[in-house]
Amino acid sequence: MRFYNREEEIKLIQRTEEKSLSSACFTVIMGRRRVGKTTLLRKALEGKRYIYLFVLRTNEALLCDAFKKEIMNKLSIPIYGNPTRFVDLFELLMQYASREHFTLIIDEFQDFDRVNPSIFSDI
Repeated sequence: MRFYNREEEIKLIQRTEEKSLSSACFTVIMGRRRVGKTTLLRKALEGKRYIYLFVLRTNEALLCDAFKKEIMNKLSIPIYGNPTRFVDLFELLMQYASREHFTLIIDEFQDFDRVNPSIFSDI
């Protein structure tokens, strides 16, 4: 996909990613559906270490299974057992982040409300 007039947005994401090397950052990207938010993030983070988690409207155990596979594949973190709660995977990611730098992208974050509303307070 070609980007037109997205240089400023890419620079902003890259500056935020650079700041995250010294302290944790939380960034929210909002916009209409199907305008290229995810593609923009992936383009801005090319060559960087990141993990992309897409929140499906399914049950938490199935979602955790998909997240577990993605975490193991992208970050090479061994995960033993079958985590069935997102809070357990999130804790694992935060512990890993204290040792290794990476960016966590959670797409359709608001859909956690349909999966398990307590996830927001758990995070």
